[in-house]
Formats: sequence, structure tokens, C-alpha cells
Amino acid sequence: MIPLLMCMYVCGYLDRTNLGNARLQGLPQDVLGGDPTGQLFAWINSGFYFAYVFGQFPGVLGAKKAPLHLWLGGAAFGWGFVCAMQALAFNFASLFMCRIFIGIFEAMFSPNMCIYWTYFYTREEIGKRLGIWFSCANVAGAFGGLIAFGVQNIHGSIHNWRLLFIIEGIPAAFFGLVAMKVLPNRPEKTKYLNDDERKLAILRMSRGALKEEAGSLNWKHVRMAALDWKTYVAGTIYFGANCAAAALGAFLPTIIASMGYSAAQAQLLTVPPYTVGAVVLILTTFGSDHYQSRGIPMIFSTFIGGTGYLIMLCVESNIHVRYFATFLICISTYTTIGLCIAWFPYNMGSESKRAMGNAMYQAIGQCGSILGSNIYPLTQGPRYLTGFGVTCGFAYLSTILALILTVYCRMENKRRDKKYGYADRHAAVDVSELADHAPMFRYTP
Repeated sequence: MIPLLMCMYVCGYLDRTNLGNARLQGLPQDVLGGDPTGQLFAWINSGFYFAYVFGQFPGVLGAKKAPLHLWLGGAAFGWGFVCAMQALAFNFASLFMCRIFIGIFEAMFSPNMCIYWTYFYTREEIGKRLGIWFSCANVAGAFGGLIAFGVQNIHGSIHNWRLLFIIEGIPAAFFGLVAMKVLPNRPEKTKYLNDDERKLAILRMSRGALKEEAGSLNWKHVRMAALDWKTYVAGTIYFGANCAAAALGAFLPTIIASMGYSAAQAQLLTVPPYTVGAVVLILTTFGSDHYQSRGIPMIFSTFIGGTGYLIMLCVESNIHVRYFATFLICISTYTTIGLCIAWFPYNMGSESKRAMGNAMYQAIGQCGSILGSNIYPLTQGPRYLTGFGVTCGFAYLSTILALILTVYCRMENKRRDKKYGYADRHAAVDVSELADHAPMFRYTP
């Protein structure tokens, strides 16, 4: 299951972020009339996130009702096919619509992953696995630069950026078809488990909470998610991280090129920051699982990111220091997102609240992606003061919010221990009425 989902996510992140590489391969000159201000490119990049935001709610709630292997596999096939079809784009409108449909299909996939994994892994196990899985975003960033470098050296009859979309779109469609055939459904529905294994899997699903019937949806818990202040705090943290992630995907090659490197060199120089970011993400999530602490490592990761952007703002001419700052930014961005998707789902108590709460905080967060796509206009290069300033502010704000959230979780756990007695984290908890407000439920801080 894990290798297949990793392959799907690498393909998905490649297809989501390859616009930044295509930009250096002549896309604006071929279909955007040159785009001297960069605004048309920013709108195309934003189109994905507009669709992603509005597709989150039907994408997550629909997955609660549908067979998950068909839902997730169909999503991957859809975005891979449309990514390859971008090679046929001939103007702004056609490219914008392709990005809209890629966003719709990816909204069916990525937001459901942190829910899907809770069916198979406990809160003590999920962090490291989500960390390994989400590190594929860094792997995609690194491979994206390598693939773009290779494609840039192909001299054929097809424009390089069109060839890039084809090469990176077809594998996603292939893995989508494979997933529809081999990816397991929920434990109580999958064909891969015998009766004893299925009983054990269901017991594991109920550790610290209580599983719901397949295909059911508790609308009371859906409303609770919409009214929970923690959803909006999580959404704000995710907003800042996605603002940075969208900017990295779309503009990192351009930012590095603005330091004085050629387009080909800039493609290659995107690889090391993403690679280091992946290693730090995996190590951090392993430690987070071991100590069952998400908030403290998030405080450090967001602070590191804010410092990276501060360096970008303050250092103008030293390209080596500025390039070092891109490492800090990559480390922070993807570590923060990895911790987010491992932290918040398990703290929502029930499957229904988790589905709605996950859709909400991720929708709020993806609005940050729209912002990040529009605050790096070419007219502000090479300093990009607006972009670096905004993302720096959000990184430090996220540090404060992560501190507030982890302190609340720790204090609330202590209050419940004192009032209701010590709770066994491995025992089933009846959350059918109160979700995470059930007396014996305990948060992961």
C-alpha cells in the first residue's frame, strides 16, 4: 500500500508543480504572449488551487460514501490524463481549464490520504508513515528539476514544455489504474484480510476513539467540525505552509535563476533543497511518533522557515547565503505540512468530524496556495520583497499558533486526567455523541 501511494503522490506533486519548470522552457512565450508581468502565469497557477479549495468538501465527503480504492485510483488517473493533455494547450483559457480539472481530481485524492491512513494505522504509527509518504513532495520537487533539466536538452519537433507535461502526466494515469485494481478498501471491506485479521484491524481503528460504519456520516459531528476553533487555527497554520509550498513549486526555479544562474543550472539547483527537506521531514516525523508530540517540532520547523525568509529579505547580494536560505525554507515548508496532516486528523475524535474538519482546514490552507501563487510578480524580481515578507510573517504566526495549540492539548489532557481519571490511549472510546470532547478522549499534543 505505502509504495503505491508514494508513487501516486510523487506523480501528483510533479503534475501540480511542473508549471514552474515549464515556465523556464518557454511556456509563457508560446501560449501567453510573453506574459511580461507574470500575471497570466500566476492566474494559471492559481487555477489549480481555486478548484482544489472548492473540490475539497465534495471530494472528502464523497470518499466517505464510495469504495476508496476506486475513488483514489480514479482521481490519480484523472489528473494524470489532464496533465498530459496540457501539451495540447494553445492559449491562456485552454491551459487555465486544464489546471482547473487537475485541481478537481487532486482534491479527490490528497485530502483523503490522512483519513485513509487512519483506517490502517494508529496514532503512534501514522506520523512516520505520513512523513515518508509526504516526503514524496520533496522527491517530486527534486525529480522535477532533474526531469526538466533532461527535457530541456531534448531538441525535437515538440516544444520542451509540452513534452514535459506528457512525460510527467502519463505515469500518474498508469498508477491510477493500478490503484483501482490493487489498493485495499477499508479494513472491513477489503478482500486482502481474513476474518481474524479484519477483527484485529477494526480493533486498531478504534484505539482512542470508535470506528463508524462504512458509508455512514454523522451530521452532528460535521457541524461540530465547522464550529471548532481548532479547525481554524489548524487552517491558519496550513495556510502559511501552503503559501510557501505553492511559491516554491511555481517560483523556486525562477528565484534561483534570478540569483544569476542559467535556466538549466536553476533547474538542477532546485534538487538539493528539496532533498535535504525530505530527509529532515522523515527524521522529524519519526521523532514525533516516538515522543507523541506534534506541536513542539512544528514550533521549531515554522521558526526555521521564518528565519529563511528573513534572510531572503535582508540579504541582497550574497547569492550563497540566499541559496542557503532556500534550504531552510524547504525544510520548514514540507516538515510543517507533514506534521499538520499527522497531527490534526486524530485530534478530531470521530471519522465524520475528521472528514469535515480535514476538508475545512485543508480548504483554508489551500487559500494560502492561491496567495502564494500571486505574490511573486516578475516586476519585483530579484528581491521579491512582497512574497518573502508575506510568507515570513505567516511562518512566524504559525510558530505562535502551534505553541497555543500544543499548550491547549496538553492542559486539556491534564484536566481530563484529573477529572475523569487516566485514559488508556489504546482503549476504545465512545465518541459517538461528543467526538473529541468525550471525557475519556485524549489529544495528541
